[in-house]
Amino acid sequence: MAVSSEASPTPSCTAVAGTARLPEIADLPVIENPSAVAPRDARELARVLLARLADLEEGTAAYSYVRGTLVELNLSLVRYAAGRFRSGQEPMDDIVQVGTVGLIKAIDRFEPERGLEFSTFALPTIIGEIKRHFRDATWAVHVPRRMQELRLTLVKAEEDLEQRLDRSPSVAELAERMEVSEEEVVESMTATNARTAGSLEMRLADDSPNSTLAMRLGYDDTRISRVEDLESLRPLIAALPERDRVVLSLRFVGELTQAQIGERLGVSQMQVSRLLTRTLTRLRAELTQDG
Repeated sequence: MAVSSEASPTPSCTAVAGTARLPEIADLPVIENPSAVAPRDARELARVLLARLADLEEGTAAYSYVRGTLVELNLSLVRYAAGRFRSGQEPMDDIVQVGTVGLIKAIDRFEPERGLEFSTFALPTIIGEIKRHFRDATWAVHVPRRMQELRLTLVKAEEDLEQRLDRSPSVAELAERMEVSEEEVVESMTATNARTAGSLEMRLADDSPNSTLAMRLGYDDTRISRVEDLESLRPLIAALPERDRVVLSLRFVGELTQAQIGERLGVSQMQVSRLLTRTLTRLRAELTQDG
């Protein structure tokens, strides 16, 4: 059906038409389904509505109707811009939502009297809003703005070179295409890892139920400090009398009890206990003194 108006000529469209009830916009068509309007008709309608929006008072029902209709008529522009930022990490619905904010800003700032095509004015605003979203709101770790912007250039350069070379480009090829140093390309690739933060419970292999990120992380190995302690004790133990060394070896290497050590050496368990206490006290004092 064609959109009609009694007071002024309007573009013909495929949308359902009617007459607005508000006095301020009684001459404008009521577009019940803006998404059904053909692109060419949508551009012509947008031109008419933008001119009328400039004459309406902000905050009125008429202003809200015209502004809302303009948003719906130009959502295809948002989807086009959002498609340039398609990735597996950020849901497309979120990108479209951010781009719609940019579209609303473009509608509010547009000046019809300048004679500029609205799509020409709105597209950079929409793209800029999406870029700001990626730059400021989607990073798990703070990354300098210059590196965030360089990453966007890197993604575009990778796509272009992959299509042209039919293979993944090298760092040198990316650096030449982006007109930056190879070090900056590597730094940008590293910064890409800061975009998202994975859960420690994230599965890394489908064939192993225990293969999680937490299982791959490093941890403090207490055996390392034990090796350091043993190396520090080695010269101190070597300086002990032979009987003291034998008692220590039987107790801590052979894991004999004090009674068993006493039977082997022909002394009482009490003597073994006193000997161990004296030897360990001496070693502890010498270790503390060296530290």
